[in-house]
Amino acid sequence: MDWDDLKIAFAVARHGSLSAAARQLGTTQPTVSRRLDGLERRIGVKLFERSASGLSPTPLCAALVDGLQRMEEGALAVERRIAARDTGLQGAITVTSLDWFGDTVVGPITARFGAMHPLVAIELLNEPRMFNLSRREADLAFRFAAFAQEDLIERKVAEVGYGLYAAPGYLERHGPPDFAAGCAGHAVVTMYDFASRSTQAVWLHGIAPQARVIARTSGLGSQMAAAETGLAMASLPRLLGDARPGLRRIETPVSCPVQSVRLGVHADLRDSPRIRAFIDFAVAELKARTPELNPP
Repeated sequence: MDWDDLKIAFAVARHGSLSAAARQLGTTQPTVSRRLDGLERRIGVKLFERSASGLSPTPLCAALVDGLQRMEEGALAVERRIAARDTGLQGAITVTSLDWFGDTVVGPITARFGAMHPLVAIELLNEPRMFNLSRREADLAFRFAAFAQEDLIERKVAEVGYGLYAAPGYLERHGPPDFAAGCAGHAVVTMYDFASRSTQAVWLHGIAPQARVIARTSGLGSQMAAAETGLAMASLPRLLGDARPGLRRIETPVSCPVQSVRLGVHADLRDSPRIRAFIDFAVAELKARTPELNPP
């Protein structure tokens, strides 16, 4: 049997729907449905029961899942070994990052590295989802959170300092925030619920528990834009906030938070020449920008 077809069945069994399997495989729902139907016709057995609520594995399919998982792990290991072959400074590198850090910091680093090494095809994906390095969804990842996958090498490569910001017009209308009163009478924009445990969101709630939350967003760019309109205060990276002429940093009674940036790579790829060269280059670039990322 074709492993590509079995991989389709395994993805549907693991994720529980055609659409989720398609997202994980980087294809479309109709393609997954067509490939799955073709596989079932060729083997003459139904692997999934269709119903209004979705797809559920048949007993046969459920019994195959462990074997399919081992096949997938073996295939991924082979892919990583091939990707790590000693080809010198050439080949593809896929880098992922999150939100503003990818756009503002990692973007210029990847561009400079690509200009220095024309035989390296480098791609930067700034998306909110966590890419799975073990599954070769990406080669390297910059994250603020720790890496939970096995067989990954991670290192702290930078620290990002934050501050509390507001537009001058906001401070003229509302006055300086009274932190002893929990910033009652003031407004803030902060992270959406899923990210509400982030370092800066917890810090903002701690110093301004009585402030009214007028919006929750998934990105710091939208929070910065909201603060610049003069409608609310926001916790922003110093690298962004200090550079905006329309914002003022507010002195706070509690030290502003510092968030660590981690770089992760799968152990099978860390000695690949192009991966090693990019890691060394990125670390040096980030070290040079330390005063901007985490000012004293």
